[in-house]
Amino acid sequence: MTLLGRIMPASNHTYLCRLGPEEGGVQGVYKPVSGEKPLWDFDEGTLAGREYAAWLVSEALGWSVVPPTLLRDGLSGPGMVQLWCEPDPDQAPVDILPQGPLQPGQLHVLDAFDNHERPVMLVHENTAALRRMALFDLVVNNTDRKGGHVLAMPDGHRYGVDHGVCFHVDDKLRTVLWGWAGEALNLDEVAGLVGLAAELDGPLDDELAALLTVPERRATRGRLQTLLREGRFPQPGEGWPSLPWPAF
Repeated sequence: MTLLGRIMPASNHTYLCRLGPEEGGVQGVYKPVSGEKPLWDFDEGTLAGREYAAWLVSEALGWSVVPPTLLRDGLSGPGMVQLWCEPDPDQAPVDILPQGPLQPGQLHVLDAFDNHERPVMLVHENTAALRRMALFDLVVNNTDRKGGHVLAMPDGHRYGVDHGVCFHVDDKLRTVLWGWAGEALNLDEVAGLVGLAAELDGPLDDELAALLTVPERRATRGRLQTLLREGRFPQPGEGWPSLPWPAF
């Protein structure tokens, strides 16, 4: 691993790195445990493990929501390393636009005012890839799905990043992906969730045991079973903010 620089907007220490030789290597994101800032609702030193746990769940679903991720030692100690995926700057899966008619393929989330008191709306695309990410967030209880955490790949795939604040035992979902609220799950989505349930009752639970507490793993299975039982996307709840702040 060779550190190339620090990614400054990140709240915790986050580095761009090169893995392998200068010629033929790949770039990655390195988040050392030593650089994690304490949070009141997540135990200290657990964010890197939650990032890796999110990738394990993503792989068990078969949807590749999370870029390839691993835990390894680095120049600042053990941490999470994730493959760098360069998004297409011309695509905007999540956007804030002036209020007006929706364009084909867009879903409305909410209306608001910008910092100049102009009416705007938060929208996101209506694609299968983003629907799968929204379902993934429901299962892992993602408390910080900002628009900037959605990477639009040139081939149409969508990656989600920054999953350090997932898997809490309390319902803490905060996401910008509310456009499907109340809609029924389709057969492919149900099949993916059923497959994940089988993995959580088997080898996946053994892998997560080193990363999450027993109550957190039990709560993950409970959220998944609720999704399958109700068979539809939930509505935003009460008592906890449904949107992250800022939204991007």
